[in-house]
Amino acid sequence: MRVVVVTGGSSGVGRALCRELGRRGDRVALLARGEEALQAAAAEVRAAGGGALAIPTDVADAEAVASAADRVEREMGDIDVWVNDAMTTVFARVWQTEPAEFARATEVTYLGTVNGTMAALQRMRPRDRGTIVQVGSALAFRGIPLQAAYCGAKHAVRGFTESLRCELLADGSGIRVAMVELPGLNTPQFDHCRTRLPDQPQPVPPIYQPEVAARAVAWATEHPRRDHWVGAATVATILANRIAPGLVDHYLARTNIEAQQAPEPLPADHGDNLFDPSPGDPGAHGRFDAQAHRRSPQAVVARHRGATLAVAGAAAALLTARRRGR
Repeated sequence: MRVVVVTGGSSGVGRALCRELGRRGDRVALLARGEEALQAAAAEVRAAGGGALAIPTDVADAEAVASAADRVEREMGDIDVWVNDAMTTVFARVWQTEPAEFARATEVTYLGTVNGTMAALQRMRPRDRGTIVQVGSALAFRGIPLQAAYCGAKHAVRGFTESLRCELLADGSGIRVAMVELPGLNTPQFDHCRTRLPDQPQPVPPIYQPEVAARAVAWATEHPRRDHWVGAATVATILANRIAPGLVDHYLARTNIEAQQAPEPLPADHGDNLFDPSPGDPGAHGRFDAQAHRRSPQAVVARHRGATLAVAGAAAALLTARRRGR
């Protein structure tokens, strides 16, 4: 039974991931700010068959993250896996975003990942074992309009992780580091993010359920390959940006401002969780269940690429043999 720490474990992908880990029998430490949501998420982990420890934590506070890690090891044992998933964002044009908002989104999404990674390394390096999984995004490779704060932070996570991976390799370390790059997901963040858009924010279609991401991240904790791309849209975004970034600039300018807004006005009472947690329990799903895909064939193939290549090779050999036999 592994001990797994998940930051941002109270809602969205983190919430779905904690349930998935619970089904696998792991002991899960959940770090997030909202007490009510944390306790509800911990109850789901226990109901799924795992152990759970809910620790209210602002991941932007390095001392608080280190203290949480100490408590995990006192109460649950050595940390085997650390998953950095906590995030926050602001939907607005660059010139509409305040410096304090950029700072806060960076402190949570980027520095929260740094703080979690540092806490994990402090405990894993003396043992020379452990796995760190960074939950990334296609937007770590390709910035899009209206999300400069989030895109910048995710780009930073990728650069930080690449540097860390090189250093661990140079030391011959037994610690493994993986990144999982995600597509647009049906999570509650779109109801609780800070926004200056006239209409309700939404994920860029195609939209996937958070369980699609959770299964991929859970698999990465057991098979920590360097990169895991989830969803055909993620693959297309990353590859298109490598081939023709200028054309992608123009495409996104033409399509993505509208694509990130649902056809409904922003409610007058729309709150946000940028500086303080939202009250209540948001759960794992957002408002887009009707549009969200429950499966990603690409993600399944990516997790089993060895078997996929073997089947493809066998099919090609069979086809070649049939052609020669004509």
